[in-house]
Amino acid sequence: MSIWNYANLQLKDLVAYEPGKPIEDVARDLGLAPESIIKMASNENPLGPSPKAIVAMQEAVKDVHIYPDGASWKLRHALAEKFNLEMGNLIIGCGSNEIIEFIGHAFLQPGDNIITAKHAFLVYKLMAKVFGAETIEVDDPGYVHDLDAMAAAITPRTKKIFIANPNNPTGTLVTQEQIDRFMEKVPEHVVVVFDEAYYEFLDNPPDTLKYVRQGRNVVVLRTFSKIQGLAGTRVGYGIANKELIDILQRTRQPFNINSIAQAGALAGLLDQEHQDLTKKITDEGRDYLQQQFADGGLEFIPSYANFVLVKVGDGNAVFKAMMNQGVIVRAMAAYKLPEWVRISVGTMAQNQRCIEVLKQVLAA
Repeated sequence: MSIWNYANLQLKDLVAYEPGKPIEDVARDLGLAPESIIKMASNENPLGPSPKAIVAMQEAVKDVHIYPDGASWKLRHALAEKFNLEMGNLIIGCGSNEIIEFIGHAFLQPGDNIITAKHAFLVYKLMAKVFGAETIEVDDPGYVHDLDAMAAAITPRTKKIFIANPNNPTGTLVTQEQIDRFMEKVPEHVVVVFDEAYYEFLDNPPDTLKYVRQGRNVVVLRTFSKIQGLAGTRVGYGIANKELIDILQRTRQPFNINSIAQAGALAGLLDQEHQDLTKKITDEGRDYLQQQFADGGLEFIPSYANFVLVKVGDGNAVFKAMMNQGVIVRAMAAYKLPEWVRISVGTMAQNQRCIEVLKQVLAA
C-alpha cells in the first residue's frame, strides 16, 4: 500500500515551487561552460553581496563549531535601530518564506482561507494548501493588486491577506492612498502581510510600518536576498506588533539562522554604499531593458523592482531557446502568464547580451 494513503490529503495535488534554473544545471544539461552562462531568472543582485559581508562571513566560519545565537540578537538590534522600533517587533527567518510558514502555523486551520492577487507570488497559495486552507484569488486589472476588491472578498474564515509590494512577478506597485483606504476596511481577525522584498528599490516607498506602530495585525516582510545580494544565505525578517511577534516566535525552530548568515546580513545591512550602488545599477538596467522592449514593439509591465515582465508569445519556448544560448530567464506559465517571461536586471553587459539573444530567438 502506498504511503500516500497515510499522508495529509491536501498534499496530493500540491505542485512544489520550482525556482529559476541554476547555472550548474544548465551547464550540465547542455554541455555549456558555467562561466559562459548568465542567470537573469531569480531577481538576484548581479553585483553579489557587499565586500564587507563577505569578510564578516569568512570571519564567522572560524566559530562554526559553536551554535549560533538563536535569537539573532545583533541583527534584530541593528534592524530595530534602523527602523526606530524595538527588538520585540522583529523576527528573523530562513528567508522571508519561513516567516510566511510561521504565520501559517500560527493562524491557519483547515477550512480557513487566505486572499491574494491573481498574479502574486506562488508561495502564498502553496503554503495555504499545506495547512489545508483555501486561497481566494482576486483579479488584478493591469496586473496591479485591486485592494478594494481584496477587501470586499474578506469572509469570516479569512485569516490572512497577502500584498506583495512591489509585486512579484509583475513588478507593479500599490500606492500609500490605496493601502490606507484598504486598511480602513480590514477587520481585526485578519492578519495583513505586506511582502516588501523589493522595497529598497523604491524611491518613495509606502509607509506600512505605521500600522505596526499603531498595533494593527500587520506583518511586514523584508529580505536580505535582493538588494543585499545574500540570497544564498537565506535571511529574511518580519516586522509586527510585539504580541504578534511573540506568537510567531513560538512557531520558530531553535537556531533557524546559522551564524555565518547572521554575520553576513549584519555587515551587509550596515553597508549603505553597496546598497546605493545596487539601486543605481538596477535603475539604469531596468530603464535599458524597458526601452529595448518598447523599441522592439514588445508589451511589458513597467516595473518598480529589479526585474521586468515582458510578453514574448510562447514563454516556455523562448525560455528554452534562450537557455540553449546560455541566458537563463524565467518562464511564467506557472503564474497563469504563458505568453510572458520575467527578466531580472543584471549588469549592463548582461542586459545587453540578454537583449541580443532575445532578439535572435524572436527573429527565429
